[in-house]
Amino acid sequence: MRLIPAIDLRGGRCVRLLRGDFAAETAYDVEPAALLQRYRAAGAEWLHLVDLDGARDGARAHRELIAQLAAERALRLQVGGGIRDRAAVVAMRECGVDRVVVGSAAIADPDAVRGWLGEFGSASLVLALDVRLDEHATPWVATHGWRRQSNSSLWDAVAGFEAAGLRHVLCTDVQRDGARSGPNLALYREAVARFPRIEWQASGGVRDARDLDALAASGVAAAISGRALLEGTIDDGEIRRFSQNA
Repeated sequence: MRLIPAIDLRGGRCVRLLRGDFAAETAYDVEPAALLQRYRAAGAEWLHLVDLDGARDGARAHRELIAQLAAERALRLQVGGGIRDRAAVVAMRECGVDRVVVGSAAIADPDAVRGWLGEFGSASLVLALDVRLDEHATPWVATHGWRRQSNSSLWDAVAGFEAAGLRHVLCTDVQRDGARSGPNLALYREAVARFPRIEWQASGGVRDARDLDALAASGVAAAISGRALLEGTIDDGEIRRFSQNA
């Protein structure tokens, strides 16, 4: 398993939200470029960037900043937020982004996204399927910055892209995101069991090294951490421990 540090951008600042709530924002006094260099020095190979303004409004307000970070070639970038049409995918690829994260469009226009998988390649796209669990533990996909709830389950959504060559899926349990309540291990174990060929990325609730070990045991390919790294409950040394070159 690889540990991928995350930076969420809002208004050019590094922030974290609680359960996707823009009214529950924590801002961090660190420049995105400085944080990128910190994670590189710690042994990271990838950086997960989220344009929160894009996720909420569909606007790509951070395109210039993302291009600047990509131009440093310090880390490989995985970027999402507001990627709702082919032009947005092309724009991110032109910025030097290695993997483009597609969320709401996968539910709103799955035929188009299947076409993007064929055009850009399965290694270049990640489907972000963020979920809320009902009383029966069925994960239902949330869209548009988690403000809308779809009628598509995680399992049906993934199954709809298997034949198109889907490789990477980033799954967040919305109720755990930013809450430091521990990852939803049962969800990820079931995801890996149902779709063992998918390289699952787990996000939401990661607190410490024990959570990382538990996620590694669940079979996911990567764990995303933002708040825990920013606030020091996960030491930077864990990045190297969970790197491909460790």
